[in-house]
Amino acid sequence: MEPATPEVFVGIDVSKARLDVAIGDEPPFAVDNDPAGHADLAGRLAPRRPRRVVMEATGGLEAAAAAALAAAGLPVMVVNPRQARDFAKAMGYLAKTDAIDAKALAHFAAAIKAEPRPLPDEAARGLDALLDRRRQLVGMRTMEENRKATARGRVLRDLEAHLRWLGEHIEEIDRELDERIRSSPAWRERDDLLRGIPGVGPVLSRTLLAGLPELGTISHRRAAALAGLAPLADDSGRRSGPRRIAGGRGQVRAVLYMAALSARRFNPALRALADRLEAAGKRPKVILVAVARKLLVIANAILKAGKPWDPEIAAKLAQNT
Repeated sequence: MEPATPEVFVGIDVSKARLDVAIGDEPPFAVDNDPAGHADLAGRLAPRRPRRVVMEATGGLEAAAAAALAAAGLPVMVVNPRQARDFAKAMGYLAKTDAIDAKALAHFAAAIKAEPRPLPDEAARGLDALLDRRRQLVGMRTMEENRKATARGRVLRDLEAHLRWLGEHIEEIDRELDERIRSSPAWRERDDLLRGIPGVGPVLSRTLLAGLPELGTISHRRAAALAGLAPLADDSGRRSGPRRIAGGRGQVRAVLYMAALSARRFNPALRALADRLEAAGKRPKVILVAVARKLLVIANAILKAGKPWDPEIAAKLAQNT
């Protein structure tokens, strides 16, 4: 009987100019972070049939390489950088070079249990980029509004002109987001289902479609974990600490928080949940997180079933706190 072929795990450290690659414990090598380098890397990795190929999210520098490897049929995972750093520290990787980071990611690929998920298609990435730009513009507008309180004369006029410009560009992006979603039959159907939920407006719907494309195909627990809304234990010995949330996709979570404030008022199932928690003496932050998590669970259930908002089903989901 022939011995089983050992599984192969790959770690890739991403920088603007190059990709440092580690295959298990083999010596790392590097390729250029450009189309030719991506093709070269896919050609080297494909015959090895890796179980997982892991790279960190690096503000978009990884996107083209990840897409090229995924298109070649390789099981790519783009992971949260903090997870990878925490793992590297725990494994004793104290020095830091690109090659060492790639080896740490290869060991991380072997240690994690999650399986690679399909990367969002080009349209979803474009939608996500537009949403990110909208968030930046809204942040600029908030800062400029705050500066108006102490501005006078020329500075005030300049601020008001900039605020008008920001408002116009935010409206342009909103129109383009709506056009992109409504032009795709699949997205239009999902958008209609999401926006039928009381408390879900266009911004949250677009954010979920672009930032959480798995929604409707995964478990409620997995959806909460991806959004960083799953409670994490903090116990040691006889001490049972308060549960906390951490990690996940921060931009999705931030929009869910804002939507939860509205959903608590207008969604009867979530209003009942919030009232019940408030009567039990829960802190406002705990209530907000619970409402945001249940709003996400309801959205996941509706997309999974492909059926519009149903108050009775939503009420049952909201009761399972």
